[in-house]
Amino acid sequence: MAGLNENEFITLARVVKTQGRRGEVAVEVHSDIPDRLHAGLRVLAFGEDGSRREVKIEDAWPHKDWVVLKFAGVDSISEAEPLVGCELQVPLNERAALETGATYVSDLVGCMLFDCGREIGIVKDVRFGAGEAPLLVVGAGKTEYEIPYAQEFLVRVDLEHRRIETNLPEGLLDVNTPLTDEEKREQSKKSF
Repeated sequence: MAGLNENEFITLARVVKTQGRRGEVAVEVHSDIPDRLHAGLRVLAFGEDGSRREVKIEDAWPHKDWVVLKFAGVDSISEAEPLVGCELQVPLNERAALETGATYVSDLVGCMLFDCGREIGIVKDVRFGAGEAPLLVVGAGKTEYEIPYAQEFLVRVDLEHRRIETNLPEGLLDVNTPLTDEEKREQSKKSF
């Protein structure tokens, strides 16, 4: 796994918290592939400080909204704490094959998003956990939109040309638009 640069990894999950007393961690899964995180899988724990550490999954099981992982050699809460906040990654060439027509959401970052042919902005990030569909964080100048990456809004995804074409519900972009100074003043008057 050595010698790969930042863009050559795919994130499978993010460590949310420690779980239990024997070094287990709860993770937010970023993969739609069942059982992608399994005993024996080696992953890289990518820290917020940019460090990477290889860990081997010893055991994995679902718990509430998370998957709990036990890593080999991580046997206490204090040994698990440094993993909190880490992204669990594998090299891009080890990601699972997808069904025809499916897309890795990480491949959407950098694509231009269009709504009914109108250019909206560039996908800067993908956020998980806010609902059933991941949210595309789309930058348009100083404005940032959060747009659900939901099948019912997609018209076409063209990764080769870095384009996502959508047909968004009326008013969705307005919900995301920041308030003007005048709108903020009006709202503050109403709150008294």
